[in-house]
Amino acid sequence: MQTRQIITTPHEAKQLETSYRIQKRSVDARQKNLKILLTLLTDDNGQYVSRDTPLPLYEKPIWQNCTDKSPKCHIVGAGPAGLFAALTLLQHGIKPIVYERGKDVSARKRDIALLNRNQGLNTESNYCFGEGGAGTFSDGKMFSRSKKRGDMQRVMELFHYFGANDTILYEAHAHIGSDRLPGIIKNIRECILQHGGEIKFNTRWSVSSLQDEPTILAIGHSAHDTYRELFEAGVALEAKGCAIGVRVEHPQTLINRLMYHLSETESQEYRQLIDEVGNASYAMVTQVSGHGVYSFCMCPGGHIVPAGSSPQSCVVNGMSASHRNSPYANSGMVVELHPEDYINRHADLHPALAALAFQESIEYLAYMHGGPSNQAPAQRLKDFVDGKDSKSLPSCSYLPGVVPSRLDQWLPREIGPYLQQGFKDFDRKYHGFLTNDAIIVGVESRSSSPVRIVRNNETMQSISHPFIYPCGEGAGYAGGITSSALDGIKAAEAVIRSLKL
Repeated sequence: MQTRQIITTPHEAKQLETSYRIQKRSVDARQKNLKILLTLLTDDNGQYVSRDTPLPLYEKPIWQNCTDKSPKCHIVGAGPAGLFAALTLLQHGIKPIVYERGKDVSARKRDIALLNRNQGLNTESNYCFGEGGAGTFSDGKMFSRSKKRGDMQRVMELFHYFGANDTILYEAHAHIGSDRLPGIIKNIRECILQHGGEIKFNTRWSVSSLQDEPTILAIGHSAHDTYRELFEAGVALEAKGCAIGVRVEHPQTLINRLMYHLSETESQEYRQLIDEVGNASYAMVTQVSGHGVYSFCMCPGGHIVPAGSSPQSCVVNGMSASHRNSPYANSGMVVELHPEDYINRHADLHPALAALAFQESIEYLAYMHGGPSNQAPAQRLKDFVDGKDSKSLPSCSYLPGVVPSRLDQWLPREIGPYLQQGFKDFDRKYHGFLTNDAIIVGVESRSSSPVRIVRNNETMQSISHPFIYPCGEGAGYAGGITSSALDGIKAAEAVIRSLKL
């Protein structure tokens, strides 16, 4: 088998995609006329391979059956890092015992539904905590900027094996969707259990329970209580850079018009284009006084969701279902923060605790400026940049509701002014992006952890505790589903090496 690259129009690409076996697919929207870059599989005679031709797309995984006599590894957290670590251990006959403070994914969906209807926050089962981790109900985008983390294609293959659509194997910016991920997570759980692993839901892990057995810490970026417990137990932590900002939401038709270089959104050309390539996304970045300002977790055809995990905080995130067909386009717009930006505000605290305190203080500010029952503070985008009141707000996908607030006045100086300039920069590139038809909702504060659990990157062990293997977003070494999964695999491989020694 060989491959051949072709550049074609969206309409021709759609016909090819339904006829032949695709290796890679990406959309180039930089010019007025959109192009699709396809890499198609060919046979030895140079003929395209039919989509219906059965092929060994990848080597199917093989797991060993474990018993109570098998070597054991404890895993704290059932997010992508923890679950992929467990799968890797099972391939080598090591029994994973997974501790998850939240509920299984089905029960978690019910708690999230209650949260969206303003019927209460379960601090242990929400958009952050529970089986599958924060990414399960945060869009399911399978993309990482890093090319050095490991075998990303293998992660995609495992997701496909457990039920993801074929497109995950070849899309440049693959996407599963928050409606499909729960079923995939359930399939992973059943595989772990069928081969002798254990998963303990509603179980809070404590440092005091550490044994002389390897423990993979995949706690997620919101486990502030666990960070503090680790600190008290003498486990080395340090402050790290993070990013905090807001969610910005536009009408999806406006984003389609800007990104696809269209003059109107009701024409037959427009409708055909959206049918062929889907709703448009964007990625924006600029520099403002030494701080990066950039889009994060862009959700075309998506919704803004309440992503806090404590009662007196207001945190938002974004998600899209698999079809990405809501009338809204939202994205995190965040400012790159350096440790010194928040350590100086809490000089009396250890730097890692200062980082947590800064993040919590911003979430509390958003809570105080929001409304009852998780209603979030919001402002029209151009009003935010111009420093004006928003007497009314446009429609918004955030189900608990939004209330007018002067985010330009209460966002900290390390964030607000940088966002204002960043939005001006983005409007220069995509004129019309800065509009009062768009709304910003606060705050987007969980894009990454501001704390790192310090480890030896060769052995993957904590530098202060030989039986702890920190990994994933919560350990400060990943950001997103795929990079967290890859870091979990690395941690499991380190455990395998240590046990075989």
